Amino acid sequence: MTKKVIKIGNAGGYWGDDPTALKRQVEGGHLDYITMDFLAEITMSIMQKQKGRDPESGYARDFIPMLDGVIEKAMASGTKIITNAGGINPMGCAKAITEMALKHGLRPKIAVVQGDDIMNDIDRLAASGAEFTNMESGEKFENVIDRLQSANIYFGATPVVAALKENPDIIITGRVTDTGITVAPMIHEFNWKLDDWDKIASGIVAGHILECGSQSTGGNFTDWEKVNSFKDIGFPIAEVAADGSFVITKHPQTGGLVSIDTIREQLFYEMGNPNSYLTPDVVVDFTSICIEEEGKDRVRISAVKGFEPTEFYKVSMAYSDGFKSQGSIAISGPNARKKSEIFADIFWSRLDPELMDRETEYFGWNACHKSLGGKEDGNEILLRLGVRSKHKESLKTFGKMIPSLILAGPPGVTVTGGVPKPTEIISYWPALIKKELACPTIGIFDGNGLSDLRIIKETPIGYTKVTEPENTQVAHQVEKTIESLNELITGSGEPISKIAIARSGDKGDTANIGVIARNQAAYDFLGEFLSAQLIKDLFQDIAFGKVTRYNLPNLMGYNFLLEEALGGGGTRTLRADAQGKTYAQATLNIKIPKKLRDTKNEKA
Repeated sequence: MTKKVIKIGNAGGYWGDDPTALKRQVEGGHLDYITMDFLAEITMSIMQKQKGRDPESGYARDFIPMLDGVIEKAMASGTKIITNAGGINPMGCAKAITEMALKHGLRPKIAVVQGDDIMNDIDRLAASGAEFTNMESGEKFENVIDRLQSANIYFGATPVVAALKENPDIIITGRVTDTGITVAPMIHEFNWKLDDWDKIASGIVAGHILECGSQSTGGNFTDWEKVNSFKDIGFPIAEVAADGSFVITKHPQTGGLVSIDTIREQLFYEMGNPNSYLTPDVVVDFTSICIEEEGKDRVRISAVKGFEPTEFYKVSMAYSDGFKSQGSIAISGPNARKKSEIFADIFWSRLDPELMDRETEYFGWNACHKSLGGKEDGNEILLRLGVRSKHKESLKTFGKMIPSLILAGPPGVTVTGGVPKPTEIISYWPALIKKELACPTIGIFDGNGLSDLRIIKETPIGYTKVTEPENTQVAHQVEKTIESLNELITGSGEPISKIAIARSGDKGDTANIGVIARNQAAYDFLGEFLSAQLIKDLFQDIAFGKVTRYNLPNLMGYNFLLEEALGGGGTRTLRADAQGKTYAQATLNIKIPKKLRDTKNEKA
């Protein structure tokens, strides 16, 4: 008999998330499923290196102690745990779980999903027609193939659904999408057809809301002061009905907040083209989402539309891309900013001019927001200096020069952290592969190896052509100087935060900023005021590529994509904010000019 509602909770949004969240989810009330996401684009290369040093590693070791504290209760209550903690060694993870569980007198049934790691299969796949061209830059794969560190296919829900048919207690996967591990239980429990696009699209939206943990329950929230407590913050729970509609909530007596605004912010996180949100399972139209408050800490989502997916899987690759080094000195006031600028000039004048990839950041003034930070001084500033080079040896002089600044300039300075050492850069390479070339497998781990190993072939059902919406704005070139925009940065006008909330995120070297109006009048005003061109001009010290603006009237928001905005992104960047997490705050601080204030007040 099909359940009327299933409850799916999340207990982790990234490798390093709250280690106590799983315990709170298990003990806070019954859940049918708990999902945990551990993997980011660069994580796989880190795990690949770990496994190279130790064949038993290569998975998220942090998961084992988390599970240790709850495995008895989870198994007793029938709560199934689905996680991609397997990294590039799902078998190693399953083995570690089995060894831990035996200490409790338990032998959980563990399903293992593999086949995503194609690092040792590149030549065969290339011979079968896979080109692995960089899907963002168009660069040819031959330029990096000899420096490849990891290569993993993003599988969707299909192999996880197959694993659920084996009725396991725990499912361990490699690189399955964050949303795939969430929608799979819905497909399994409600017997959804794999081409029931609207229902699966709704499940993907639920997964998108859950995948970042407490970021949808009050964490990283613009109106953070409305959150009564961040202690023991409740992680999100989706109560899903058979028709695909669902309610986002959290366990009672936990910290945090679930509201329309916390959910709207999370919906905009890492969003691209909202009309075509691409996943291996379905293409989702985020402009179709209907959102409404159902009660305290309860928000309902419905009416989501979806379309057939593309014929491709995404492949996340990482390759060696040279080295970088970063160091810092602390400079005290008075006149800390002026002193810092002098120290920076001294330092760069001494450095080899061939080291042109460099970054200067002034923490306490404008490290995260550049020119958008204004010109006010600080009582103390951390001067952060960084360089990038293809050759490790050329960076050794850089490290030695940091301490030499102590006696070389104005007073009130100290070195922090000693002499910096060069570190290897691992860069991100996104590519595509046709689904028929991929080979996900599932099996049940019996303590020694996999039994009942099965290959799950996904036959492409259709093909969606991704197009840009007609009302999309694009700005390619800077049109105004920062000086001419000073009124918007340091003027006396009200900040945009008075009429909007915001959330920013990253994909490779592209940042997105979702600006969400507090009411319809504010949405209409922002549509006229906050153009793609204005964002391009204001972020000219940060974003060097084009800026695109998408409209989402159903969520009363605008999504901005800022290309070449993260200094190369991932581990390549020399910036402190490698993922654009602070860009939303810079946007909310943009001032509405006084001459527009009256017009804004009349409308809003």
